[in-house]
Amino acid sequence: MRKIREILRLRYECRLSIRQISASIRVSTGAVTKYLRLFEKSDLSWPLPEELDDSALINRLSPEAADRQHKGLIDPDWAEVHSTLKRKGMTKQLIWEEYCDVYPHNAYSHSQFCHRYSEWRKKQKRSMRQLHQAGEKLFVDYAGLTVPIASKETGETAPAQIFVAVLGASSYTYAEASWTQSSVDFIGSQVRALQFFGGVPEMLVPDNLRSAVTRACRYDPDINRSYQHMAEHFGCSILPARPYKPKDKAKVEVGVQLVERWILMRLRHTRFFSLAELNWEIRRLLEDLNNRLFKQQPGCRRSLFEQLDKPALMPLPRQPFEYLEFKMAKVSIDYHVQFSSHFYSVPHQLVREQVEIRASHHTIQVLYKGKPVTSHVRQYAAGGFTTKPEHMPKRHQKQQQWTPGRLLSWAQKLGPGVLAFTRKLLDRKTHQEQAYRACLGLLNLEREYGHQRLDAACHRALKTGGQRVANVRSILQSGLDKIPLEQPKESGTERVTISHENIRGADFFH
Repeated sequence: MRKIREILRLRYECRLSIRQISASIRVSTGAVTKYLRLFEKSDLSWPLPEELDDSALINRLSPEAADRQHKGLIDPDWAEVHSTLKRKGMTKQLIWEEYCDVYPHNAYSHSQFCHRYSEWRKKQKRSMRQLHQAGEKLFVDYAGLTVPIASKETGETAPAQIFVAVLGASSYTYAEASWTQSSVDFIGSQVRALQFFGGVPEMLVPDNLRSAVTRACRYDPDINRSYQHMAEHFGCSILPARPYKPKDKAKVEVGVQLVERWILMRLRHTRFFSLAELNWEIRRLLEDLNNRLFKQQPGCRRSLFEQLDKPALMPLPRQPFEYLEFKMAKVSIDYHVQFSSHFYSVPHQLVREQVEIRASHHTIQVLYKGKPVTSHVRQYAAGGFTTKPEHMPKRHQKQQQWTPGRLLSWAQKLGPGVLAFTRKLLDRKTHQEQAYRACLGLLNLEREYGHQRLDAACHRALKTGGQRVANVRSILQSGLDKIPLEQPKESGTERVTISHENIRGADFFH
């Protein structure tokens, strides 16, 4: 349309010939002649009225062409067509055939039908331009590409993940490699990114990976507790991108592309044997990326960062950040909670209550209803127990005071038989603590029967194969401890002859 106006301007204002107009605007002489004839036949005059737009101009120049373009053809309800195509198995061909059945003489061809639907869809799409204020947002994500790191010993390779962070206003970029995208590595990478920028933005904008969002939701996502703790430490907030909306973090999407093109592609022929080697190379190439001049505006990412983001960032906290893991746990009947295959005691009054565990690299803290109740030094031995005596009921505390040495010392005072039987009880159990109760039951029999009878009963139980405290108690109750043990007789000294009327001797068979 602009060329039609330009043809008319050059003809009636500049007084150019048809060939000069054709050479000036690069339109064929036939087209120039056509539009000049149409203008002469119309009721228009130069200059054109200001209120005349392009559509009105073409209608005034050739009204029959405008009417002929879609004369008699009926558009379907494109919104209904779009909704119907969302059904499983539905095709444009089927919808077009049904459309032709409804308007057999006024329907578009199949190709024109698809073209007009495509044009309608383009008009429905809207993209709001994001305006980023200085120091407001830091966008974070992981690159799709990984970098293999080889082992010097075995030669086997493992992929390293590439973390990328981009500031919204200046597009100043940070990148580093980590072994995984786990919560520890993800949060650690962001802490180092903030140290690289030398300040803290108002908001962090992550993707919906598990390390950042435990439950993705467009309106109310659940933030990973450890990630939330990091944001609280630095004094910023977290605004996850909406699920399946990459435009919410378009800055870091572009940043990931640049890191892949200008850093990872340059390192594709380099073989790395450690994460430190890879991060050293990434940091070196990152300087070049941030200093690379823009093509459509003056300066580079570093200059914009110095001008916009750096003065607006909040200062880093003085206290260094310490990573914490969070876990909800139910206190077992043995007043212990489990964290990372180790068991830690809590006050026994909290049995069967829900508590929160906060674990750092060095300590384990347990909270009940937000109030700290105890803390332990973190242990990494799987299956072990860490117990504080004050957490135990009083009767358990008394039992806890007993040791194998103390029990054996007590048994030795009561006699050698008691000592031997006590040692036997302790040796029978895999864990000696399991025999403490039986040993105490044995030694306490001295109060009722005296140490001499108890020693004799233990001696008799050992000789007769007794292995339980019940065997010793039975001997004492029946008084067998007072009867001396019979000495076994020597074999062959005496022959026993049995006589009975039902027993037939050897003579019967002669």
